[in-house]
Amino acid sequence: MESLDSVMQTEIYSGRTLADLVTLEFLASVLGSVVAAALILFVGFILGSWAKRRIVALSDSHARLDKTLFHFLGNVVRYCILGFAVLIVLNTFGVQTTSIIAAIGAAGLAIGLAMQGALSNVAAGVMIILFRPFKLGDFIDVNGTMGTVREITLNNTVLADLSNVKVIIPNAEVWGNTISNYSEYPTRRAEWSFGVGYGANLAVAERTIRDTIKADARSHSDPEPFIQVSTLNDSSVDFLVRVWVDAGDYFQYKADMTRKVKEALDAEGVDIPFPTRTLIQPTAPEREPQQDAA
Repeated sequence: MESLDSVMQTEIYSGRTLADLVTLEFLASVLGSVVAAALILFVGFILGSWAKRRIVALSDSHARLDKTLFHFLGNVVRYCILGFAVLIVLNTFGVQTTSIIAAIGAAGLAIGLAMQGALSNVAAGVMIILFRPFKLGDFIDVNGTMGTVREITLNNTVLADLSNVKVIIPNAEVWGNTISNYSEYPTRRAEWSFGVGYGANLAVAERTIRDTIKADARSHSDPEPFIQVSTLNDSSVDFLVRVWVDAGDYFQYKADMTRKVKEALDAEGVDIPFPTRTLIQPTAPEREPQQDAA
C-alpha cells in the first residue's frame, strides 16, 4: 500500500500528481481542452479555406489580375491561418509555444542548409510568381527550350513544347536564365532576305515582293512594310523584308509569305539564283620531243 501511495503522489504533469490527474475535475478540464482544440482547428480550417477562396475570386473577377499569383497568395494566407490555429491549440494545453517556435526555426535552418538546391527552386518559384515574367498560356523560350506555359509551381515550371511534349524545368534554371516571352506583346516583326540575280530588274522584284506582302490580310500597314536592297552577295542581290504581324499569326504567316514571294517572283520571271562555283583545272605543259643522240 505504501508503494501504491508513493506512486499516486508522483508528480506527472504541471506540478500535478497522479492522484490529481485521475480526478473527475481534471478529466473534465482535459476533455474541455480537447473539445476547445478541435473547435479551434475546425474554425481555423474554415477561415483558411474561406480566405483562400476570397483571394482567388479576386483574380477570377478581374481579367487583368494574374491567377497564378493569387492562387499562391491564397495558399500562403490559408497556411498562415492554420499555423496560428495550431499555436492557439498548443497554448490551450499549456505548451510553451516560444520554445517550439525557436526549435522550429533551428530545425528550419538545418533543413535549409541540407536542401539548398530544392530551396533555391522554391525561392525562384516565389520570384517568378511575384514578378510574373510570364503567365499561364504564354509561349516562352528558356535557355533554348520553347513551349507554352501549362503550370507554375513553387518547384518547377511545366511547358508543352512544339511537339506537345510535357517539359518540366526547375524554377532555379528558369529564373537564372534568359527568358524570351513571345506572348507578352500583341505584335511581332517577321523578317526575310530574298535574293535575286544581278541581271534581274530590281524595281520589278521590289514591286512583286511588296504587292505579295500587302495582298495578305495578316500584314500590318502601320508601320509600313520595309523592303529594300540590303546586300550585294557573290551571286545575288538581297532584299531585306520586314513586316509587322499579330503575334498569334507569326509562324504560319512567315512560312506562307516565304512560299508566296518565291512563287510571285517566278511568275514575273525574276531570276532567283543559287550559289555556283567554277572550277578551273590547269593543264600540264606540253613536253618537247626528245632528240635522238647522235
